[in-house]
Amino acid sequence: MSFKHNYAQKPRHQGAAAARRGSAARKALLLTAIGVMSLTGCGLASPSNNGSAAVGSNAELAAASTPLARAKHSPKPKPTHTARPKASAAPTARPTVASPAPTVAPSASQSPTSGTAVSTATPTVASSPAPAPTSSPATAASPAAPAPAGDGTQAAVKFGWGSAVAGDEFSYTGAPDSTKWSVYNSAGHAGNGTRTPKAWSVANGMATVSGDAEGNTGGMSAKFAQQQYGRWETRMRTNARDPQYHPVLILWPNNNASSKCAEIDYAESTEATAQMKFFLHYACGGSDFQTTTSTPIDTTQWHNYAVEWTPSGITGYIDGVKTFTDTNPAHQPGVGMHQTLQLDWFPNGGATSPSQMQVDWVRVYK
Repeated sequence: MSFKHNYAQKPRHQGAAAARRGSAARKALLLTAIGVMSLTGCGLASPSNNGSAAVGSNAELAAASTPLARAKHSPKPKPTHTARPKASAAPTARPTVASPAPTVAPSASQSPTSGTAVSTATPTVASSPAPAPTSSPATAASPAAPAPAGDGTQAAVKFGWGSAVAGDEFSYTGAPDSTKWSVYNSAGHAGNGTRTPKAWSVANGMATVSGDAEGNTGGMSAKFAQQQYGRWETRMRTNARDPQYHPVLILWPNNNASSKCAEIDYAESTEATAQMKFFLHYACGGSDFQTTTSTPIDTTQWHNYAVEWTPSGITGYIDGVKTFTDTNPAHQPGVGMHQTLQLDWFPNGGATSPSQMQVDWVRVYK
């Protein structure tokens, strides 16, 4: 808003005084107008902008409030947070797809003699979205699958030993047949742990002995074929066992009587879990008390372990292949012997994982 003032003509001698009074009046009037404008919110016109823009604090606040309003109501953060939970659904789905993988691994190990089963399981695991966990704790504790129908390569068949005269096919369910076996109920090997009948069970065509984390395990000796000389063959496997548990197939002196501590361990796997050893003990001590051999093998697979004992010597076989021989007459046991099955605990001070030995059958030949 602008103000215009018209003044009347004055004589010359009154000009100076009138000019001063006029100037004072204009100042007073201008101040009054400014005060009124400030009360009503009006501003002075800008001569340079011809009144096209207002200058004052209201315009500055309006400009400053605009970015604040945008930041407050901006919808951008919401889509960002909403999208992330949806994207996380993909990782959640992967375990669901991969979950059958652990099931495949035990099923392959349950039929280790079948090359087809093993090769079929391998691509299934490889094609899963995530690596299969190491099934192994679950495999160690899980019940065994039925023994395979095939008997593999047998020394008895390969070398014509004839028909079995004694043994156990374990074609029943429950505890081991008490007419054929004496199950141990005593302290363990060298006093370590306990041999308990509870460690044994027979099902699915095989006998299983289980050793737990505290050294509770089992063993049993045959009441049949307590003889001097003969041939024994046993089909056996283990789980992926703890090295502190040793599966052993033994010919032991009848009545525990032998002056020379005779013992034929025709299959024993020690802390070297990928080896199967043969031990012939012929003395009670000293530096020369046994002969031994070691054969690399996967003990988690079914294998046939055999011993042939004749007056001319002692020979060991795995799957029909000769792995041991000793023809020294001084190393002959000299007494009748019988079969034992044992899962012995050799603690080394560390934690022990549950382990198993499984026997499909035991056969004795003349």
